[in-house]
Amino acid sequence: MKIVIPGGSGQVGTLLARSFHGKGHEVIVLSRAPESAAWRVRVWDRESLGDWASELEGAHVVINLAGASVNCRYTPDNRRAILASRVNSTRVLGEAIARAKDPPKVWLQAGTATIYAHRYDAANDEATGILGGSEPNAPHTWRFSIDVASSWEKALDETIVPNTRKVKLRSAMVMGPDPGGIFDTLLRLVRFGLGGRAGDGRQYVSWIHHEDFVSAIDWLIDHDDVAGAVNLAAPNPLPNAEFMKALRRAWGASIGLPAAAWMLEIGAIFLRTETELILKSRRVVPGRLLREGFGFQFPTWPETAGDLCGRWRQLNGRSPS
Repeated sequence: MKIVIPGGSGQVGTLLARSFHGKGHEVIVLSRAPESAAWRVRVWDRESLGDWASELEGAHVVINLAGASVNCRYTPDNRRAILASRVNSTRVLGEAIARAKDPPKVWLQAGTATIYAHRYDAANDEATGILGGSEPNAPHTWRFSIDVASSWEKALDETIVPNTRKVKLRSAMVMGPDPGGIFDTLLRLVRFGLGGRAGDGRQYVSWIHHEDFVSAIDWLIDHDDVAGAVNLAAPNPLPNAEFMKALRRAWGASIGLPAAAWMLEIGAIFLRTETELILKSRRVVPGRLLREGFGFQFPTWPETAGDLCGRWRQLNGRSPS
């Protein structure tokens, strides 16, 4: 297959490109800057049509991952960049697909499980999940993430590409052992004795093992009858306190200092990030994947944490203590 990955130079994009390339597929990454890789990289600006659009001709699938990082303070400038990078890249990609003589068969569009409401009472699936933005127990500053997620999906919905199947990927955190990823960050806290609960620890954590993420993408490409929103998350989210406890146990750490909400607020300022990334309860389950027969290799967090700790040690030349 010919696979085009706009915004594919980040961690998730590299994960997918590496997997597809390893299976012998033709992979083209669209990036804002030229870079060296085992696959072809074409430059685009995420804003306007250019020579890059020719890569869509004859492609089987396009996986759009483009978007500025949300791991930052939500200043006015950053808010504009986060929103524009997602909406504009989706629109221009839709324009390019619409103009293609031989357009991609399927368009997998990145999104986020953050679109769902902050809640503890029940899990959010695609059919009955509650979209966020109006829940009374969430800080008003969290509304921005919901606006971004909704605008992102709306941009996809508004594109007219009659010969291309569209899938909205409402993805939870992708957990892999590679440097700089979310698992690497969480494990660093555990390694330094700081891996206790965040806030009151009640907020749910949704996640997906990187191998299940790649397998789910493969599955979605192959299943022509699946379109619309699909949750990419393991089927067993759990509260933050239990999540961190399982990670400490998998690593062999005996203690993990907790961080109160006010401590996280102060730390977020110095780290130039937002506490929403830690404190929002993301209780998301993969209703459609489960109903339509997808099988998870890593459905529960304790086994996933153990596997990833082992992979991290191997990758970094560490022996179990």
